[in-house]
Amino acid sequence: MVATIRVFLVDDNGAILSDLQDELGDKFEIAGTAQNGEEALQAVQRLNPDVLVLDITMPGLNGLQVAARVHGNHPRTRILFLTIHEEPEYVSAAFNAGALGYVSKRRLASDLAPAIREVFEGRTFLSPTLHR
Repeated sequence: MVATIRVFLVDDNGAILSDLQDELGDKFEIAGTAQNGEEALQAVQRLNPDVLVLDITMPGLNGLQVAARVHGNHPRTRILFLTIHEEPEYVSAAFNAGALGYVSKRRLASDLAPAIREVFEGRTFLSPTLHR
């Protein structure tokens, strides 16, 4: 039997969250969504998801700040970034904050589901078009 992977989605754009739920809902259990870092931290504490999919740019706490806190306080939750930022300094900062994966939003359709599976297994994933 294949384990159901519980995924929590964080993006400040509600339309993107809706698209992500549609894209991932038949492959994974969507544990919930949040539109800012504070909501995300509270939800991770309460729901203990397997994989946290985070955007970087958000109001209040950004994704890098959320990742660092989740990595320190909830090490079982794997962290995966889904973002428009493709510059190496963002990629490095994400991995330094505790992320195991980094997916460009331009490659969402091809990369996100495989990335979730990889980070759930404890392996790293980086969209092939990106560099650390």
